[in-house]
Amino acid sequence: MISEYLPLLLFALVFLLILFGYPVAFTLGGLSILAGVLMYDIDFFYLLSLRIYGTMHNFVLIAVPLFVFMGIMLEKSGLAESLLDTMASLFGRMKGGLAVSVVIVGGMLAASTGIVGATVITMGMISLPTMLKRGYSPTLATGTIASSGTLGQIIPPSVVLVLLGTVLNVSVGDLFTAAIVPGVILVGLYIIYIIAVSYLRPDAAPSISKEERQNFWSEGAWKKIVVAFVLPFLLILLVLGSIFAGIASPTEAAAVGAIGSILLTVVQKKFSLTILKEVMRDTTFLTCMVFMILVGATSFSLVFRAMGGDRLLSDLITQGGFSPHLFLAVVLLVVFVAGFFIDFIEIIFIIVPVAAPIFSAMGVDLIWIGILIALNLQTSFLTPPFGFSLFYLKGVAPPEIKTSHLYRGIVPFVAIQILLLVAVIVFPEIVSWLPDWLDN
Repeated sequence: MISEYLPLLLFALVFLLILFGYPVAFTLGGLSILAGVLMYDIDFFYLLSLRIYGTMHNFVLIAVPLFVFMGIMLEKSGLAESLLDTMASLFGRMKGGLAVSVVIVGGMLAASTGIVGATVITMGMISLPTMLKRGYSPTLATGTIASSGTLGQIIPPSVVLVLLGTVLNVSVGDLFTAAIVPGVILVGLYIIYIIAVSYLRPDAAPSISKEERQNFWSEGAWKKIVVAFVLPFLLILLVLGSIFAGIASPTEAAAVGAIGSILLTVVQKKFSLTILKEVMRDTTFLTCMVFMILVGATSFSLVFRAMGGDRLLSDLITQGGFSPHLFLAVVLLVVFVAGFFIDFIEIIFIIVPVAAPIFSAMGVDLIWIGILIALNLQTSFLTPPFGFSLFYLKGVAPPEIKTSHLYRGIVPFVAIQILLLVAVIVFPEIVSWLPDWLDN
């Protein structure tokens, strides 16, 4: 009887060791191999080599290093700084215009990079001192930056969506298409909230001075707009447009994005061999981390299923009378709490493969599930006291910014995230409308 629950014990032990700080890839792989050898024999792991070889042949996964390269290159290009200066001047007359600019720039960087940590840190270093200098409330400034920086979780091309598509065994292009409407709604809700606060509390988000606006328009404004706004927009259009139009696969579009990011860096006059080496080194580091975790997760999945773990979970859910919505609530809660302690890559490779076959057996749309998990992870990364984005921002914030400013500032944005998450659960059409319209 006890042996039936060994898969759950293995799952719990993996989670416990990760929480104690052991490396995720080696914890997953090491424990799984140990359990496999004890339960079966070493020949059993011949299947593992076949699975890893199959993963190496997965063409979609090539998009991961290409999108990572694209994001890091654009971070080094100075694009964020140019975008923010230009957008702030364009919206300068409006109360809260600088904060609105931060949200729009965050959305554009998300669509250009898809890397949350890099976006939050870049936005924090560039825009937080500027917002504070111009009299913005520390709570509104920090909340705006942290929430805008996490848009890379849901706005394509997102590394999160690429990995979710691979694990859920659904089209990454379909996931990208389905994520567009929720992503745009989220940006819109952020902007509405900022405008409302700006008019209710004008001292919290003052407009830019008339002199600054005049200086912008008198010093080659249109050239700045083309370089800072139009060129990145064209890159996004090339990457996403080629996927949605069916011209290119996500991997091919990622290659276009990588080349485009180099050209944009050249236009910004920031390109050098030193920059290229740094970008290649950082890309290699992040890619190796992702794929080492993938190898560990493949070992875990093989042993977990051989021990009957997926069948055990399915039986427990069936016997417990779980409806699809109740099971969804449990999975989202587990993912939300896990997001406080471990990175999205580990969550996608540990929790999602266990839940996906059950959702599939229940007849639930896996594209919808993928978008919900991405939104849920994004909410988790913003939620005090453990949100990763808050730690990233605190690390680059000026000394006068206290942790309490971060916590109070982010609460309204977390409420907006939860509101959208609930709306997507209640109205799945938010996710399915654009893919259905494009198919027709």
